[in-house]
Amino acid sequence: MSETNAARTKWLRIGALIALTVTLIAIGHATGVTEHLTRERIQATMLELGALGFFAYLAMFAVGELVHVPGMVFVAAAILAYGPVTGFAAGMVGALVSLTVSFYVVRMVGGQPLGDVERPLLKRMLAHLDARPVITIAVLRLLVQMLPALNYALAMSKVRFRDYLAGSMLGLVPVIAIAALAFDWLFAQ
Repeated sequence: MSETNAARTKWLRIGALIALTVTLIAIGHATGVTEHLTRERIQATMLELGALGFFAYLAMFAVGELVHVPGMVFVAAAILAYGPVTGFAAGMVGALVSLTVSFYVVRMVGGQPLGDVERPLLKRMLAHLDARPVITIAVLRLLVQMLPALNYALAMSKVRFRDYLAGSMLGLVPVIAIAALAFDWLFAQ
């Protein structure tokens, strides 16, 4: 493939990713999905469905991530539905499933355009990700948790999925553990 065709393909994929993101957010708002994915409704659904509630939770979390519902809404719902210990485990599994879905959707549509950037500033920023992907991702997760923009940027980089998942897990364990303790304490009052 010539350089011109490669550049054209890269920009077409980025355009398709932007269009998909805008479409998903618009559909989420137009259908009321984003308004219905509240902590209370997620928690109620989990409890009403019994054992199947966990699988519904995973699906809602994955969809919620794609339509940009904050991940902590789902973590809080799991903690309040199942208690701090089981809720922590459910929140971790749900977060990792939703981040995995987001990673694969973004990578499938948008490709890896950040993998071959030539701009010096971007190259320096991505050098940390290339040199120490797991630690870099863990620190980023500590700072911004499940922010969709971070998911998109990481999926469009050269980072391997296993590093993405390991770094995400390491960074989210303390965040979700603190949430489990805090939400249990706050809502028990």
